[in-house]
Amino acid sequence: LGSSIMRLTIQSAAETPRLAEDFYKAGPRATIDRLSAYMSSEMEAGRIEVDDPEEAAEFFAGMAAGHKQSVALLGFPVVLDGEVKVSRHSGDGRSLELYRVVPGELCLVSSASLFRGQPLLAQGITTRPTRLLLIPPPVFIQWLETPAFRNDVLGLFAERMADLAGLIDAVAFHRLDQRLAAALLGRGPDLALTHQALADELGTVREIITRLLRRFEREGWVVLARERVHISNSAALRAVAAALPG
Repeated sequence: LGSSIMRLTIQSAAETPRLAEDFYKAGPRATIDRLSAYMSSEMEAGRIEVDDPEEAAEFFAGMAAGHKQSVALLGFPVVLDGEVKVSRHSGDGRSLELYRVVPGELCLVSSASLFRGQPLLAQGITTRPTRLLLIPPPVFIQWLETPAFRNDVLGLFAERMADLAGLIDAVAFHRLDQRLAAALLGRGPDLALTHQALADELGTVREIITRLLRRFEREGWVVLARERVHISNSAALRAVAAALPG
């Protein structure tokens, strides 16, 4: 029953934004506040350790009920400054970066969620200090009636779909060593990157990235250090990555 009420509220958010806001405050938001208060008390008692009780409560609720995706449907986010990395996560802990949103670009997941009236399971994380403008669904839908705005949105939507098609092509048809070589290029000779960060970016597990990087190191293409990768033979990496579509 609870999930049905949530879906109904999300689907009607564009027509009744006040109802959706009241539902969020009385339901999901109130739950987050109670969880946050409980975690704070447990921290004071020395039974748990978390950096931010409220953020931990939001993530816990998100794992249970899709909290962050549902909240996003109460408005359309526009990046004013900074950058947001949008990723999908699997049940075994793997992550695949779908795309990044900077000022002037569209978040495909947010727009698709508004159009469908249902949340899509993806997570956005800021990569640097970021300001967002949250456009209420009724305003966004009203703006879509303006041809110029609608054409801009559809154009950005098409560009983002092309990016995702390229990602699917790379994941499905190209070897991971080619994708890793391409990911290492274009960032300068010294990269402050963990193996886990590269694994998340490429949608695989850390152990495979470590194995490939060690192979690259044996070939003399890179030098590995703690949370750093030094490119010593960029020409060799370019040759490995050359089979990827430009």
